[in-house]
Amino acid sequence: MKIDSVCLRHLRMELKSPFETSFGRINSRECVLIEINSHGLSGYGECVADRDPGYSYETSDTAWHIIKDFLVPAILTDSIKHPRDISARFDFVKGHPMAKAGVEMAFWDLYGKQNNASLRSLLGGQRDRVKVGVSLGIQDSPLQLVNTVEEYLKLGYKRIKIKIKPGRDLVDTKMVREAFPDLALQVDANSAYTVEDTTVLLPLDELHLLLIEQPLAEDDLWDHRTMQAKFVTPICLDESIQSSRHARQAIEMKACKIINIKAGRVGGLSEAVAIHNLCMAEGIPVWCGGMLETGIGRASNLALATLENFLLPGDISATDRYYKDDITFERFTLNPDSTITTPDGPGLGVTINPQILDAVTIRKTTLKK
Repeated sequence: MKIDSVCLRHLRMELKSPFETSFGRINSRECVLIEINSHGLSGYGECVADRDPGYSYETSDTAWHIIKDFLVPAILTDSIKHPRDISARFDFVKGHPMAKAGVEMAFWDLYGKQNNASLRSLLGGQRDRVKVGVSLGIQDSPLQLVNTVEEYLKLGYKRIKIKIKPGRDLVDTKMVREAFPDLALQVDANSAYTVEDTTVLLPLDELHLLLIEQPLAEDDLWDHRTMQAKFVTPICLDESIQSSRHARQAIEMKACKIINIKAGRVGGLSEAVAIHNLCMAEGIPVWCGGMLETGIGRASNLALATLENFLLPGDISATDRYYKDDITFERFTLNPDSTITTPDGPGLGVTINPQILDAVTIRKTTLKK
């Protein structure tokens, strides 16, 4: 495909309610939307880097710079046959996987539209519905957390993930477990602990959790191996897995029993599929994490999560979980069985609402050869 132009938009979207993790609390979310235009068709991708470098060193500002000044010039030069060819073209840029993933997503969308094929079918997905759960930020008190969990259970979510950090871990988790003994419950630490905290966290092993997500440093594998050896509860790695190489190393050293796959974190859908395939061959279940995506990124996550080895509910959630008004006309809703139906239209299967998009755009630029 020959690219005619690329339009970048820096978006800022207000959340329906604050979202707090061990990194801090946010009231709005930023991202970079990439629109690739070719022969009258447009493909859209979402770079999930937010304003602050909490989850990752990438931010919406660094992503804007990398995409505008390095990645886009690399795709405007000549024709590209397939989205899987994108990653090799970006090898000259070290790091910045979220920026790369956003551009690659736009290519997948455009490629699907050109070939009248859904992203799900292009990736080899096997389901038309995806099991999902909801991720809850740290609440003002353990009691409020229990009340919030109850609200989402009433909405139909059957799996709940709660964020934890030192001082807001054991009590919060115990209260939720006592209130809901049969709940499919997991916790996410977002790298808030050290290996020396293992004994502090060991009581979590008694609460019958699905998993404990990323308790230690974002670049660590070895200490997670040490911690996993002391826990019956599966350790799940998120931030530590940035490529299929990291996934292979983690599996070989038994640093985890489950892996969270986020296409943005690993550089794109192609690498996400590679990690999925590796884990399936090794008998390691995976699930799809979320980054408070718009309808663009949400559609991509749903398509990815239809692959065979996505065995645990993903952090995808319904459209109205985070935003009152989304940038796509399509609104994803929760089915009674705690699933969300995957789009089956060409590409991502969603269409942009231009009025909402313009309202949340804080800067815009168009690039041509």
